[in-house]
This record gives sequence, C-alpha cells and structure tokens, in this order.
Amino acid sequence: MKGFSILAGLAMVLFSATGLRAQDSIPTKGFAAFDETGVFKPYDFNRHAVGDDEIQIEILYSGICHSDLHNVHGDWRKEEYPIVPGHEIAGKVVKVGKNVTKFKVGDYAGVGCIINSCHECDFCKNGQEHYCSNTVSTYHDHDPYHNNERTQGGYSNNYVISEDYAILIPQNADLSRVAPLLCAGITTYSPIKFAGVKAGDKVGVAGFGGLGYMAVRYLKHLGANVTVFDLTEDKRGDAANLGAERYVNVTNPDEMKGLDNTFDFIISTIPTNYDPIQYMKMLKWNGQMCIVGIPSNEDMPTISMRSFIGMADRRLFGSRIGSIPETQEAINYSVENNIYPEVEIIPADAEKITEAYDKVRDGKVKFRYVIDMSTLNKS
Repeated sequence: MKGFSILAGLAMVLFSATGLRAQDSIPTKGFAAFDETGVFKPYDFNRHAVGDDEIQIEILYSGICHSDLHNVHGDWRKEEYPIVPGHEIAGKVVKVGKNVTKFKVGDYAGVGCIINSCHECDFCKNGQEHYCSNTVSTYHDHDPYHNNERTQGGYSNNYVISEDYAILIPQNADLSRVAPLLCAGITTYSPIKFAGVKAGDKVGVAGFGGLGYMAVRYLKHLGANVTVFDLTEDKRGDAANLGAERYVNVTNPDEMKGLDNTFDFIISTIPTNYDPIQYMKMLKWNGQMCIVGIPSNEDMPTISMRSFIGMADRRLFGSRIGSIPETQEAINYSVENNIYPEVEIIPADAEKITEAYDKVRDGKVKFRYVIDMSTLNKS
C-alpha cells in the first residue's frame, strides 16, 4: 500500500506540473478503424485535460485525406488499432488554458498533421518544426508530452492541442471547405512558394486528386500556365474549369509526345507507382520538380541512378506539409483569395465514412470528402 501511495503521489505531481488533473480528462466520441480492412465503427475514448497552454476545439469538420487510407490500411508501417484518423480539422474553440494568448473562446481553429515537436533541434529552432525527427502526429502516434497517450484524430467531436500548434481560422472563412487546407492546402502551397513560381511560368501538376486540385488553384492564382496530368478522361473538364491550359491523359501516348524540356516546375501529387524520370525529362534546363505524393510501400517508385545522373541541371526535391507559421500564412492567403478545395460533405456516420474510403481508394471521388462532425450526436 505504501508503494501504491508513492506512485499515486508521483502521478499527481506530474499532472500538477502540466496543469492537468487525471479526473478532468475529456470524454470523446468518434469513429475508428479496428483493423486494416478500413471498416469504421463508433468509438468512445478520452482526451487529456486542457493544459495551461492548450485549447479545446469542438470539431465541426474533418477532411478525409488519402494518407488516412494509407495509415488505416497499414500501407506504410505496422499500425496500432483502433485508429481514429483525421488531420484536416476545423472547429470552434470552447475552452482555453490560463496562459493562452493566441485564441479565445468562440474563435475558429484548425489542426493539421502535427501537434508537437521537440523544440530543441535545429529544425525546431529555425521554424521548420515539421521536419523535426520527434514530431507528434495528430493521430496514430504516442504523445510523450502527455504520458505517452495514443493520439487520435479528427473523426471525432473534440480535440485538445497546444496553442502553438493550432491554426487561427479567419472568422469569414467557409468553414465547411477550410479543413482540407490544413493538409492538401499547405502541402502544395509550401513547395510552390519555395520554388518561386511566378506569372507566366509553364508548370505541370501530376495527379489531379485532392492535392492536385489545390496545386492548380494556387498556380493559376499566381498566373502560371498549367498543364494537368492524370490517368482518366473524367477529370479533363474539371481541369479546364479551373483554368488549366492543357490536360494530358498519361495513358494516351500521343498526348505525352513533345513535352520534354518544356516546364519550369512540376509538382507530383501521385499516390501510386509511376516513373519520376519521365516527368523530370519534361523540365527545362534549371527546372524544378517537387514530390509531395507518397504511394504505399508496395507501389513506391524507384529511380535509376544512371537515368538520374542524366538529369543534370534539373532539380528534384521533396516537401512535407509546412511549418506552423507557413500553414497560418497559407490559411490566411487561401481565405483572402477565396481559394478552397471542391468538397463533398458527408454526415458523421460510420457506414458513410467506410463508403467514402472505398470511393477514394477506387478513385471515384472529386476531390475531397469532408465529414460534418456537427452531425455526430444526431446520427
């Protein structure tokens, strides 16, 4: 009994040091996948109490990202179930810790792909915390800053997060369409900005799903000349409606002719196997290509070193989401310029979420499903 008392005392000290109390944990309702089949069921769990530097968000909308499917199906690593996915989160602040200055109750707030990092490495110290090797993911992770608890995502009715990793959403935002900007938006905005794309540049967007759609929106707003590459005919009209000057069906050899040495910049959002060298050959001298799409391990492309050496004076780089300040910048820029994804809103219902996953997997969706989490208690 004495040993138990000591352990209990230590636990209370730890909770007091972070401004938390175990009994204040927050009951949460959501939807989880319980194995790699991706069938969703209702799931109740607890989130840690709101700390002094944290906010609690009532989740109103949560986007379904293609990476959610990869994680749920264990395409990249062996996963731990149950998983509540979702890292495209938009909602309303309902509680703030005593030290919070960035938010007040009633503000709109968003959560992206990461919720913490080490604060000590060179990346963190230089405003690139999303490249920290100790980031904490919004879901399917363990949070060392909160007793190593499992992180669960936005297919739920609330989220608790440090104000430093939350995004302030402008009050005039279209909240039903802003959630995907926390991933699809920043993931394309960041490398386009890094590459220095400007008006008149000839650019390519490889893959025209959720990420590709946002890439076209940003590139057209900058005044670039955009060519879209995809596998099917059913998106040709959508690309034209967004202002793309050209649509290339990569399964048609005639449409692929004459494209070498023509582009200043290409962004690849492709989530399946393909040949990156095929696109690098399309770059002009000193052109740039960025890869943001990540296929499953079994579909992961490889690059021939011999072919890669032949790509002299063409630059290939990757990009992972964006920093928290840059994400805030992207949200403000998108809302100010009315740059939003095209979305299909579905209710917070396990069967509907499972159906949405099947359609995303089969490529039968344009372009982002967003779950209306406000319907959770009505379902």
